[in-house]
Order: sequence, then structure tokens, then C-alpha cells
Amino acid sequence: MNDITKEQSARVQTSLLNPYEKVILRALVRRIPTFVTSDHLTAIGVLGAIVIAIGYALTIFGPGWLWLANAGFVLNWLGDSLDGTLARYRNQQRPLYGFYIDHNLDCVCEFLMVFGAGLSVYMSLRVALLIIVPYLMLEVYVMINAHLKNEFRLTYAKLGPTELRLIIILVNSVVFFSPTLQEWSHTFSILGQNVTLLALDVAGLFISFSLIILYIISLWQDARYFARLDPLHK
Repeated sequence: MNDITKEQSARVQTSLLNPYEKVILRALVRRIPTFVTSDHLTAIGVLGAIVIAIGYALTIFGPGWLWLANAGFVLNWLGDSLDGTLARYRNQQRPLYGFYIDHNLDCVCEFLMVFGAGLSVYMSLRVALLIIVPYLMLEVYVMINAHLKNEFRLTYAKLGPTELRLIIILVNSVVFFSPTLQEWSHTFSILGQNVTLLALDVAGLFISFSLIILYIISLWQDARYFARLDPLHK
């Protein structure tokens, strides 16, 4: 059996903030109490995703709930980034179990975050779903390359999950401090149907199209790479 895991595959992490993030994580992991396990941190990451969804959904009562969503992103980063770091620090890696739990729960968290955003008063559910589909396509692409290339790529165009979280926190903060954006909407017609865009829809569409372009470019480049490795025999 070919056991491919995040730990066994070469981790490709070249994001802009990665050097600084490593320093912070190493400092934090040394201060984690011994009774806290990697599973506890994974659960904290999931809790963060739930907090994000609740924060977005509660924006119906006011923009201040965007700060709860922002706090959820910080909580999700802590759990998601520290669980594997703690396991490696304590030399308690569980490659098969960790790979299985980590990536299944990643999908759950991503769905909760995006679905929650779609329940907010600043983003339509249709746009939210346009984000999650290409994101999960990229997730499958990464899993396939982890199997075929022994390469687990966490970064694209110098951006990784941490940078994406920070961008979303920044966008949420801009919306909070801008009453104009909170009230902004634009309605236009596509194929005879009226479509209304809200404040976060613009950012959501930009993220969605960027993910689609990134997926297409990566797919094309790796298809050529595998074609050279596995040429047609006549």
C-alpha cells in the first residue's frame, strides 16, 4: 500500500508570511500545556470555523458581529496551524490519522466559513458557493499531487491559508468602518434575470475567479509535467 501523508510528502510553503509565522508558532508551541494535545488544537480550529459562521450570520443584527467572524479566523488559524506543529515538536506525529482527520475537517471548516458568509447581510449565498467550489477543486488538486509527486503544496502565488485569512479579516474590517459599503448594492441583468451584488460579493467574486484561474494554470502546467514523465508509447 502506498501511504501518502502530509508529513511524508515534501511540504511546499513559500508564502509571504511563512518565515514570520514559523517564529510565532515555535514560540507558541513551547508554551502549550502538556495536557493539550494536537486533537484539542484541531478541535479549536473547527470551533473557530463555527464562530466565523455564527459571526457572519449574526450581521443581520449589525456590522459589529463582523468582529466575531474576525475572532473566529484567528481561532481557526491557531488551531489549524498549531496542531501539526505541536505533533512535530513533541515527536508525536500520526501520519495516517493526522492526514485523514486534518483534511476531512479542513473541508468541513471551509464549508462552514463560506456558508456562514453566505448567510451574512453582506454576501449572497450564490457568491459564497462560487468561492467554495474552486477552493475544493484546488484541494483535490493538492491531494492528487501529494500522491503522484510526493509534493504537498500549501502556497500559490506567494499566498497561503494564513494570507487568505488576513485578507478576509482586512475586508471585514473595511466593511465595518465604512457605512457606505454596508449599504452598498448594485443590481444588473444577466440573461434576463436581475442579479444584486452586495459589499462582500465583489471581494468574493474576485477570490472565486482568482482561484479558478489559479486552478486552470496549475492544472495545465502539471498536465504537461506528467505528460513528459509518462509519454505515449507507440
